[in-house]
Amino acid sequence: MKDKRRILVIGPSWVGDMVMAQSLFMTLQAEHPGVQIDVLAPQWSLPILQRMPQVHLGIAMPLGHGQLDLRTRWRLGRQLAAHGYDQAIVLPGSLKSALVPWFAGIPVRTGFTGEMRYGLINDRRQLDKQTLPMTVQRFVALGLAQHPQQPPDIPPPQLVANADNALRVQARLGLNANRPAVAFMPGAEYGPAKQWPAHHFAQLAKDLTGRGHQIWILGSAKDRAVGDAIAQTADAPHVHNLCGQTELADVVDLLSLCTAAVSNDSGLMHVAAALGKPLVALYGSSDPKHTPPLSPQAHVLYLGLSCSPCFERQCPLGHTRCLHDIHPDQVLQALT
Repeated sequence: MKDKRRILVIGPSWVGDMVMAQSLFMTLQAEHPGVQIDVLAPQWSLPILQRMPQVHLGIAMPLGHGQLDLRTRWRLGRQLAAHGYDQAIVLPGSLKSALVPWFAGIPVRTGFTGEMRYGLINDRRQLDKQTLPMTVQRFVALGLAQHPQQPPDIPPPQLVANADNALRVQARLGLNANRPAVAFMPGAEYGPAKQWPAHHFAQLAKDLTGRGHQIWILGSAKDRAVGDAIAQTADAPHVHNLCGQTELADVVDLLSLCTAAVSNDSGLMHVAAALGKPLVALYGSSDPKHTPPLSPQAHVLYLGLSCSPCFERQCPLGHTRCLHDIHPDQVLQALT
């Protein structure tokens, strides 16, 4: 006889969405005390899940984003059938994301109607975007027994960093442990219409290092060029471009050592918010009402121009004023 409820969550494919999914996991624990939550998610996201106490097991999805491969999904589903899950909650809206729980024979498969998923999802919810304008609200709603008639309460994500790893990485990178660090996250996977200009980051770096801080520029190898541009333009001591020198887990743990962070609307913005860091979040083509940082420590800067939000990867008007017109002194004021 089973002694606890077991739920499999099919996780999202983006860093920020995975952080926001923790609000769902916290809701499930409140709704079902003692629940075991496993998450099927991309390999890269497992270190994030390891920093969520609510998650029992992170299971790597062996397929990349966009791959169908029915045979692999069927095999994975049959393997997961042995876990005896009571319910699957499918966060992505695609048909293929609902296949593994179906192949696993999980009796209750919860998700929004999505693209032609009739039968695959047997606990179908209709998404009311007016009632649930925020991504995190939609995640949490799927963890409730009844579809909410008003926006549900959202427990904010709370990542638990690995303190020992943070100190190891800090030492490996030769970072000063005695000078307060401010993290810059200048990347945005979606595109340049979400990126605050490098020369604005550089001016802010000059201002902050002049006040006794050091700057840690964090991101993936894809962000190395913009990190170099910031460091070279700032031409100031104590500005460290760490992009591409760390794994995602290391970035999470390094952020835990920072006194504050400045970020575009990106996955790392949500990580900083979930670590409870004072944060200035810069929004351009996206909408802070849809994916805000979920922390009382976050300060959103968003101009709300008549052309915003356009949700485009590149500015269709060619000027990106929504970000260029947010000046470094505004960010400095928000930090202090």
